[in-house]
Amino acid sequence: MYKHVFLDLDDTLWDFHGNACLSLKDVFDLQNLQNYFTDFEEFFSVYVKKNSELWVQYGKGEITQEYLIAERFRYPLAKMGLNDEKLAEEIGNQYLDLLPTKTCLMPHARETLNYLSAKYPLTLVSNGFTEVQFRKLRSSDIEHYFSHIVLSEFANALKPDKKIFDYALQLNGAKPDETVMIGDNYETDIIGAQNAGIDQIYFPLQFPAEIPLCTHIIRSLEEVKDILT
Repeated sequence: MYKHVFLDLDDTLWDFHGNACLSLKDVFDLQNLQNYFTDFEEFFSVYVKKNSELWVQYGKGEITQEYLIAERFRYPLAKMGLNDEKLAEEIGNQYLDLLPTKTCLMPHARETLNYLSAKYPLTLVSNGFTEVQFRKLRSSDIEHYFSHIVLSEFANALKPDKKIFDYALQLNGAKPDETVMIGDNYETDIIGAQNAGIDQIYFPLQFPAEIPLCTHIIRSLEEVKDILT
């Protein structure tokens, strides 16, 4: 039924949450942030909430990449009474340097890539920052699985914008009805693919009580083999 498979990267293949936690803990220790926060868990919870909000704004085109990078660390520091933009910038740079060196993948990610790459041309479709995403792929040794890598900066569009999916289809010479998108984020991956007329395999980090509108939904990447036989 399908001839092309599109995949998201963060929290679909590459364990973003786990790798981000490890990187932020490194930064927390290196910058002695225990002087400002009760513990790492307090810093991490404030950061994660603000970072998620900023990514939603970025996806809607309401803020720039530069603002996102600066604000997600300026805000936690300011919340603790420390208004130090230079420190926030230093932390941000350190985090972006450490993050892509982490190599934890989602369970069954490599086996799934081995299986799919033997049957289909694979295309990565991601909103992540170009340099960071390529370093993640190379550090975790999964870049070679992909025929094409489509990042938002290449397509001048962010998921769920139809344009980034159209760009990926054009690169592959593919039609929407012969393509399927695998991703963890309902807003960006699933609705985005729907906007482009592409079938979807939804892989949520937390399985929902009510199944949302999607072509397929899975609890584990192992289940991809049952769909893409």
